[in-house]
Amino acid sequence: MLQSGLEEPIEYPTSDGLPLGETDVHRNQILDLIHGLEMHFLDDPNTYVSGNLLMFYEEGNPHRHLSPDVLVAKGRPKHERDYYQIWVEGKAPDFVIEVTSKSTRTEDLGTKKGLYALVGVRDYFIFDPLREYLSPALRAYRLEGEDYIPVVGEPIISLSLGLTLRIVDNRLRLLDADGNLLPTRLETELAKRQAEKERDRATVERDRAAQERDLAIGRAEAAEVELARLQAELARRKET
Repeated sequence: MLQSGLEEPIEYPTSDGLPLGETDVHRNQILDLIHGLEMHFLDDPNTYVSGNLLMFYEEGNPHRHLSPDVLVAKGRPKHERDYYQIWVEGKAPDFVIEVTSKSTRTEDLGTKKGLYALVGVRDYFIFDPLREYLSPALRAYRLEGEDYIPVVGEPIISLSLGLTLRIVDNRLRLLDADGNLLPTRLETELAKRQAEKERDRATVERDRAAQERDLAIGRAEAAEVELARLQAELARRKET
């Protein structure tokens, strides 16, 4: 994008040089949340799901960016992006989750929280998977006007997505309107393998049934041949 008075286009970076997650727990939590959301909105071409993606919020300034761990933008086309530019997309993401740690608490509860409110992120959630400083481990905020208000009590619901957030077995999970858990990567893989086993089992049963049908047809045809032979033999005896 060329800026007024500049000859060279502004280059926006695609990485902030930071890892996806500080620990396996953080990384797996982030990836499972993204996966579950991608599966939930799989058939919606106008809901964009991503995470650990640079989000630029000031046009012309490549230094003004955030990197949400998990983000969802309703009404935005589903395609791969190098980064998310709010002025290009026409809106901020509706939903953001930060999987926090003791080393990022100041940013997650301070700078990021203020900037997410400023750019218009409707639902902001902070989850501390190792329980390093948050109690309870999940903190929720909903945008009212230009500021966030804490969401207290249960259930904790994202109004922008219609999903419920709940801690299950020490992991943050998302539930749909029917109370079904959005799948993790492992659950999807296990379901895929189970479906493959069921298909294989059905194929074996179908082949066995076909074989038994062929045998039955063969036996019936053999019986008809034998009956015809006996009838012919009986007829010859009567003639003699």
